[in-house]
Amino acid sequence: MKDKCAGAANLTTPTLKVKKCPECNGDVEIFSTDLELKCGACGFVIYNELESCIQWCKYAKECVGEELYKKLKKEG
Repeated sequence: MKDKCAGAANLTTPTLKVKKCPECNGDVEIFSTDLELKCGACGFVIYNELESCIQWCKYAKECVGEELYKKLKKEG
């Protein structure tokens, strides 16, 4: 039996993604659990398109832990 669902893998074990800043076209490294991040080159705020089960799953708090749950629900 699994302790956590597979859908929460990117939340409980964050992955790093490189995005392009829409303002200066610079590379910005953002983790899958970051909601937003400022570009290091120009300061433009980049948002992460975070689609997760946190918004609808009744077991989300138990699955990812209360701290991460609160962080992600705050913006969702």
